[in-house]
Amino acid sequence: MSPFLLTRNLPEHATDAALRADVLKGLTGTPKTLPPKWFYDAEGSELFEKITELPEYYPTRAEREILVDRAGEIAAATGARTLVELGSGSSEKTRFLLDALTELHTYVPVDVSESALTLAGQALIEERPGLDVHALIADFTGGMALPDTPGPRLVAFLGGTIGNLLPAERSVFLASVRALLSPGDALLLGTDLVKDEKVLVEAYDDGAGVTAAFNKNVLTVIDRELGADFDPGAFEHVAVWDRDNEWIEMRLRSRTAQTVKVPALDLAVHFAAGEEMRTEVSAKFRRDGVRAELSAAGLELAHWWTDGQGRFALSLSVAR
Repeated sequence: MSPFLLTRNLPEHATDAALRADVLKGLTGTPKTLPPKWFYDAEGSELFEKITELPEYYPTRAEREILVDRAGEIAAATGARTLVELGSGSSEKTRFLLDALTELHTYVPVDVSESALTLAGQALIEERPGLDVHALIADFTGGMALPDTPGPRLVAFLGGTIGNLLPAERSVFLASVRALLSPGDALLLGTDLVKDEKVLVEAYDDGAGVTAAFNKNVLTVIDRELGADFDPGAFEHVAVWDRDNEWIEMRLRSRTAQTVKVPALDLAVHFAAGEEMRTEVSAKFRRDGVRAELSAAGLELAHWWTDGQGRFALSLSVAR
């Protein structure tokens, strides 16, 4: 096997078709919504990197702390020869696992961005000449097939990204992950934890306005890709804590009554003054809830680690 392979699990025009379907469904629904995955063009990815460095945004630092402290235990518990990372991006945090997994043969980064996969994959094989990298262009929420690589396998889903899925979507996703695993393979899952409301809201509504720019970037993406005439300045960034569902909602609030046209969809969308459109849900978790969701998917919680302040958790579960 070549040390770097790139495989496409997505049809050539799948991303464009998915954007059109999501925007049409979201802008004609009540209330209006847009999925958070469309934040992440080049500009959005750069803005998110800035968010992770903000003093208010603790999840990235908290998860990194756990990885630094516990990577050796994760390696010992799994003995993984293949590491699969869902939504790998730059693969920056993964390096702590790669250093610890001394028996590792193959790393499989999975992302929708071919450019991100190529850059990260080529950098890794230069750093680690003995490692095979088999990058996979795929949407991990839409089902996928993994390459034939040696076991045991460790699937990593970091960053608390699972919180962007609604409960029914999480159930489907975890079941699809379990279907990729053989008995004894494992899932390493990052989950942000329920905590003080003020801490949570500030993490998604920073004083510098970086998260606001990130939120509004979804409108810029739709303007560019679908010829829409959204004016990001005509919307206000909103972050609220939903106590009942225990999740943060990011929204865009229309500053005035306005009509937005999306020519590619032959669509005109009216917004009332003050009307809010949901752009992201970020669920926060408790240990018992995580255990129950994993168990329902056929995964048994084996280890639970938190950072020193108990803000974030990494869980390791084993396929039954």
